[in-house]
Amino acid sequence: MTTRLYTHPIYLEHLTPSGHPERPDRIRAIEAHLEDLGYEDLDRQQAPPGDESSILLAHPETHLEAVRRKIPDEGTVQIEDDTYASPKTWEAALTAIGAATAAVDDVFSGTVDNVFVAARPPGHHAEKTKEMGFCLFNNAAIAARHAQKQHGATRVAIMDWDVHHGNGTQDIFWDDPSVLYLSTHQLPLYPGTGAKHETGVKGNIVNAPLAPDSGSDLFREAMRARIIPAIRNFAPDLLIISAGFDAHHRDPLAQINLTEDDFDWATGQMMGLAERHCNNRLVSLLEGGYDLQGLAFSVGVHVKRLMKG
Repeated sequence: MTTRLYTHPIYLEHLTPSGHPERPDRIRAIEAHLEDLGYEDLDRQQAPPGDESSILLAHPETHLEAVRRKIPDEGTVQIEDDTYASPKTWEAALTAIGAATAAVDDVFSGTVDNVFVAARPPGHHAEKTKEMGFCLFNNAAIAARHAQKQHGATRVAIMDWDVHHGNGTQDIFWDDPSVLYLSTHQLPLYPGTGAKHETGVKGNIVNAPLAPDSGSDLFREAMRARIIPAIRNFAPDLLIISAGFDAHHRDPLAQINLTEDDFDWATGQMMGLAERHCNNRLVSLLEGGYDLQGLAFSVGVHVKRLMKG
């Protein structure tokens, strides 16, 4: 398998206050780990700049302009309860979108088999018209819409294993049966959405909530019972992973007890589905993960599995 990594120094310049969990050190920890032996064949590329028009694939122009107005000229400002911006945040967000859309282009052109995007700010909490949960724009949703618009994808599946439910992605695709959104997450937990009965207008939303203190067995059972069959039945043209790693047992923001082995296993399951239905077209976008060791090691096994097939 040929795996591409997109990242960019600009992601380090999206600044948050001291002590904030979504911080530049997340990218530093990932990059340092991926310099270890075993990743020599990783196709490392600098993320390209994104186009503002791509934002409009998933958000109205009013949201784009509202976020732009909140970017400060200096310092760090709070733009929502726990979401912050600094002078380079706009460029970082656009470059995260640029990486996500380039990754879609790569897998549809056959340049590579799959792509992992190590970018920030993350995206899955961003609703159509609201930034929240560290997220400004919904990178996964924009990538899905880009696949449909530029590559004629008729069905896109987005698998979200971040420990927090991706309320933003669910909001954007609630009434769109061309996109299947699936999520495993802790409930109750921020943002409070993601109950099983939340299924979208066409049954295209599949939530598999996990109780606090759940571990490997319950996570894998949810994947086998709800997530994998739904993707198999949907038979997508593209599989996108909202790859949060905050369900790791070390993470300070939740109480799910997964290990690196669980992320390795889940990655393998998604790759099998991509091989069967998508000609291996798989794009993985970094979401959460706030313990630096847990994040780095989990991304490491995720990327290594992507590389091995």
